[in-house]
Amino acid sequence: MLVFKFGGASVKDANGMINLANVVKKYTDNQLLIVVSAMGKTTNALEKLTKAYVEQADDLHAIYENIKQYHYNIIAELFEPSNPVFNEVANTFVEIDWMIEDEPHDDYNFIYDQIVSVGELVSTRIVSAYLNKVGIKSQWLDVRGYIHTDNTYREGLVQWDKTKEIIKQGIPPLLEKGIFVTQGFLGGTSENFTTTLGREGSDYTASIFASCLGAESVTTWKDVPGVLNADPKYFDDTVKFDELTYTEAIEMTYYGATVIHPKTIKPLQNSKIPLLVKPFNDPDAAGTIIKEDGVNVFKKPVIILKQNQVLLSLSAKDYSFISENHLSDIFSLFAKNHVKVNVMQTSALSFTVCFDRVDDKFEQLLKSFYTNYKVKYNDGLTLITLRHYQLNSLKELTEGKTVLLEQVSRNTAQLVVK
Repeated sequence: MLVFKFGGASVKDANGMINLANVVKKYTDNQLLIVVSAMGKTTNALEKLTKAYVEQADDLHAIYENIKQYHYNIIAELFEPSNPVFNEVANTFVEIDWMIEDEPHDDYNFIYDQIVSVGELVSTRIVSAYLNKVGIKSQWLDVRGYIHTDNTYREGLVQWDKTKEIIKQGIPPLLEKGIFVTQGFLGGTSENFTTTLGREGSDYTASIFASCLGAESVTTWKDVPGVLNADPKYFDDTVKFDELTYTEAIEMTYYGATVIHPKTIKPLQNSKIPLLVKPFNDPDAAGTIIKEDGVNVFKKPVIILKQNQVLLSLSAKDYSFISENHLSDIFSLFAKNHVKVNVMQTSALSFTVCFDRVDDKFEQLLKSFYTNYKVKYNDGLTLITLRHYQLNSLKELTEGKTVLLEQVSRNTAQLVVK
């Protein structure tokens, strides 16, 4: 039994859908569960729609119409007008129609999940319908009935015991009947509300299913030839890893490598299921395999860039030392506001921390700190992380930049720069 995951770039247009079907066609002799992300940049567009709805912005309906039209244009290229997929997609968008008819009253994170989740619900309708059109028997599966989470909206925590029981009971009999297509990124609560698992969480969805089902492997299909030492959008001379250990992959994703979601590896490692990262435009290429006994070969350092960073410094208003009590209070506020720390540094009188700027969370976090602390911050920064580095690599990457914070250990260097 195999689990495939196709990201947004692989289904961003009609050609992507056709290519997906060609890839799947090579594996129709296998039991196959396919996890699909929202199409192209739909999640970003739905985030913009969510913000416009909460703020009751004038361009709310224009944003929404653009999202719908993007999907309908792709459908029109793939299907005859009489195909039921047009109605299926329209009925899925109704979930947003109902919400934006009323003024916003609920928590922002709750609203976010109910709106943004529609991207995956729509994309999987289209993928499943197209596979059937080209003769690949496929059924659509609502993931919210299988992956159960708590009520932490935007960062749903998987309830593993319940999820595992339902997947083990429900999925194997279905796979006997053909290929199933389901949504990445989403979960469901006990009250039947939709949650999301964190941005780029579709990889995690695939690993949850694979772990619960004892899959032979997970393959995530990407727009890169495999796991690279750096992002090819920023670096021309990247090299591909043929193999990686689970441990190295976890380290890379922890520091922000976006080719794999950070939570993806652990369920696979626990079940000793290999993860393959392969190019969807060259499905026969080897890609990268991540496994227990993988061999790490570092011809160049691993370079990870995180943009749009904040460097925040906190000090006590009474000039007291930063103690364990202060740190406990500070971290409780980060946890309460669901802000993840990327780098931190403590001195006698201050605590400095670097994290991703997410506007709505950032403003709430600042308000939390102003009561008891003096606050200084810089934003618009970049966090550079290097693993298995040489000193000349540090010099090259920081040339012409101002280094605001630096941490160096045996295998890893992190620098916050502007």
